[in-house]
Amino acid sequence: HRRDLLEILEDRYDLRATLVTSQLPVENWHEYLDDPTVADAILDRLIHNAYKIKLKGESMRKKKLTRSGKKG
Repeated sequence: HRRDLLEILEDRYDLRATLVTSQLPVENWHEYLDDPTVADAILDRLIHNAYKIKLKGESMRKKKLTRSGKKG
């Protein structure tokens, strides 16, 4: 799957906007992808010219659950 992601990013690089969301911090991607060369290539394409938005706070699902009194 990591090579598929790299291929998509290569095809889109400098041509199209790409939005990526993750609950995994960028600093943990090398460990998760488990292939340093591919991880470097993926991160190079994602991080270069990227706008990063880091959200803080509790999960909206958790807040909604608390208000409704229902469980998942």
